[in-house]
Amino acid sequence: MPQPGDPIPSEWGQTGTVTRAEMTDPGEAPVAPPHPVIPAWVEDLVAAVLIVIPAFVPFPGQEFRPTGWAVWLVVLVPAVVLPFRRRWPVPVLGICLALFGAASAMGTLSPGATVAACVAMFGVANRSSRRTALWVGSVTAVLILILAIPAAPGSVFDARVLQFGLAVGMATAAGDGARSRRAYIQAITERAERAEATREAEARRRVTEERLRIARDLHDTVAHQIAVISLNAGVASSALTSSPDRAASALGTIRQASRAVLSEIGDLLTMLRADDPVDATTTPQYGTDQLQSLLEQFEAAGLDVHTRVDGDLGRVTGAVGNVTYRVVQEALTNAHKHGAEHRAHLLLEVAGQTVRIVVSNPIAPAAAPDMTGSGMGLIGVRERVASVRGQVAAGPAPGGFKLTAAIPLPGSEDSP
Repeated sequence: MPQPGDPIPSEWGQTGTVTRAEMTDPGEAPVAPPHPVIPAWVEDLVAAVLIVIPAFVPFPGQEFRPTGWAVWLVVLVPAVVLPFRRRWPVPVLGICLALFGAASAMGTLSPGATVAACVAMFGVANRSSRRTALWVGSVTAVLILILAIPAAPGSVFDARVLQFGLAVGMATAAGDGARSRRAYIQAITERAERAEATREAEARRRVTEERLRIARDLHDTVAHQIAVISLNAGVASSALTSSPDRAASALGTIRQASRAVLSEIGDLLTMLRADDPVDATTTPQYGTDQLQSLLEQFEAAGLDVHTRVDGDLGRVTGAVGNVTYRVVQEALTNAHKHGAEHRAHLLLEVAGQTVRIVVSNPIAPAAAPDMTGSGMGLIGVRERVASVRGQVAAGPAPGGFKLTAAIPLPGSEDSP
């Protein structure tokens, strides 16, 4: 099957391009091209007929009738030479002009030779730039008038001679028009292909962004609760006999976390099954006003969080507030899972047009290489912060591990 942009033959030797509208799938009915494609041999046959027939037409003037075998040979040879115009357009045009001049020198103005020169001129204009076609067409028209002088009936300005020059001019214009049309079709075809490629790339980009968003939501809303369940399950199993009250408290935390994760999974499934994006807004959008509840959850899970807030958290709203919540959630979850001494420090600083988040926690030296686990959480944090044009830095620090994020506030020049 041809591909878009493949050349196809067209009338008078011009080449076009295959468009997607002309392509069909194997299971579909073939779609006819907008214009029938004429085989090259048919075009050559028609051109040969137009060259040969005038030689046998009894024109009124003797100068238009070939006499003698040499004249007949010169008049009919262009029909044989013309098919080579597709490969050598300018040399074939020169041969046709030479044959026309030879016939004129022998006293014959051959209309067939003029037709051959016009067809060759059409091929030159069809395969060259407009400036080249104009120069070659002008020179050819002048030459054919000069070459007609030996056999001209009275004067080179005779209407029967001038029509040869006019025919060459019309062939030049027709060839240039065919070239312009072909270039236009090729341009709009390429533009359509680029538009289709852009749409496909945009669709792939949106699918990728949606997949990453779902992955972040799953990690942020589900992995946190699963980590709480896992940690409290360990506490309950170790304290089941020695400290029943502590085990009961851990089991209660597990129950609450299980209910929360089931609810959040249900919200995610509802969002994924929604046909209308408006119906997909059931997932709660957490912000800084839910930070106190989040800190209480970590306190209940056994993580001692020392919190310090500088500035007005009420300014941290919208998408920035949601990203702030997720950054704190992920940082404290990592501190709980991988940190030592079950404690962490949280700093929320709102100064100028930026909110700064710093979470640090001590880690055991042996646990340092595995501090970030799979790394998916920190990748999600970087993606979320980058979506609001913020910056993140995370890594080992003196005395432990520290995560720092700086996010521009809504309304600032750097905010989205």
